[in-house]
Amino acid sequence: MRLTRRGAAVLVAAIVLFGIGQWAGYPLFLATAGAAAGAVIAAVAVTARRPRVAVVRDLYPDRVERGRPAVARLRVRNPGARRQPGFTAGDAVGAGFQSVAVRPLAPGAEAVYHYELPTGGRGRHQVGPLTLDRADALKLGRRRLSTGDTATLWVHPRIYPVNAIAGGHARHHHEGQATEASPRGSLDVREVREYVVGDEVRHLHWKATARTGRLMVRDYADPYQPRFTALLDDRPESLAPPAFEEAVDLAASLAVAAAKADHRCRLVTCGGTDIATRGGTTVVRGLLDELCLLDRADGPGLPLVPAPLLTGGGGTLVVISGRLSEVDHAGLAAVRSRYPEQIVLALGTTKGNFAVPGAKVLSAVDAADAAHRWNAVIAG
Repeated sequence: MRLTRRGAAVLVAAIVLFGIGQWAGYPLFLATAGAAAGAVIAAVAVTARRPRVAVVRDLYPDRVERGRPAVARLRVRNPGARRQPGFTAGDAVGAGFQSVAVRPLAPGAEAVYHYELPTGGRGRHQVGPLTLDRADALKLGRRRLSTGDTATLWVHPRIYPVNAIAGGHARHHHEGQATEASPRGSLDVREVREYVVGDEVRHLHWKATARTGRLMVRDYADPYQPRFTALLDDRPESLAPPAFEEAVDLAASLAVAAAKADHRCRLVTCGGTDIATRGGTTVVRGLLDELCLLDRADGPGLPLVPAPLLTGGGGTLVVISGRLSEVDHAGLAAVRSRYPEQIVLALGTTKGNFAVPGAKVLSAVDAADAAHRWNAVIAG
C-alpha cells in the first residue's frame, strides 16, 4: 500500500494546518487538520487489504491484422468467504496500459469483463502481467498487485486482396536434362531411362523397352510452378517508418496471395532477411509471424540487391521501395538474367516520376493504392 500524490499532499497539509492551529490557537485549522488526517487514515485502512481473487485472462484472437480489433477477456472469481470490494484490473500492452473496473464480488461470485487491445503497431506484443489496483473513494491511497502470467499478442501486417502472380518457369520439360531442384511426383516426363530396382513398374515405357531390348521407365518430375521473389527495400533512406509499414503490408499481401495459390514465393530484404515458402495455406501463419518481427535495416549504405539474389533465380522479381538510385538500377540490371521479369512497386510516389530501366513500374501512394493498381495490371 502507498499514498498517491494527492494523499501525500493531504497528509502534508494536515501536518501544516495542525502546526499553524497549535501555534496560532485557531480551532478551525485544528479541525481541518483532523479531518484531513482522518481521510488519510481511512484511505490506508481501505487499501491495506489486497484483492484476493482468481483471475484468468484470454486473448481473442491472439493473432490479428494491424488495425483490426482484438479483445482480452478477463474472468474474475472471488474464492473467499468474504465480500471482495471493487478494484481496477489492467494489462500492460507494449508501452500502453489497458484497464477495466471490476465491481464488488460476493463470496464465490464470478464476473467476466472485456477490454480492447491496441493493434495499431505491427509486432509481437507482451500482454501482462495483470495488475490489480485498489484505491479509496478520494484516491488518497492505492494498493497495487501484479498477478497471473503473460500472453502474447501477434499483430500481423495488414493483408490486402491481391492477385497471385502467374509468371514463373516454363511448366514443361519433357526431354533433356533437368536440374536437381526439380521436385518429383507429377505427370510431366523428365526423361526415359533404364529400369533400376525399386522403380515403379507402372511407369514402364513399353515402346522404349521394345526398341532397346531393355526395361525402360518414365522418370517423372514436377514442373516448376509459378513463383516470384519479393524484394522489400528496408533501408532507412528509402522508406520513412510509416511508409515502411505500408511496404511490409504490401509485401505480406503478395506473399500470402502466392502461398494461398500454392505457388512458391520468397521474401528478401536488403538487410538480410530471407523467407521462403513452398506455398499452401498452412504456411501463412508462420510467414506472417516472421513478418511481425521484421524491422528496418540497421544502417545506410546497403545495396538494394542482397547476396541471396545474386545466386538465386527464377520467376518474377517484385521490388517494393520508395526511392531507387542509379546504383540500385545497376543492381537490378545485374540480376535481370536471373529474373527476366521485374516489377517495381513505388510507394509514396505519383505516376510518371519514378522510372527503372527494363522494369515495369507501378506508382502508388500507399499499400491500398498499390494493391488496387497491382490487381488492375497483373493477371491472377
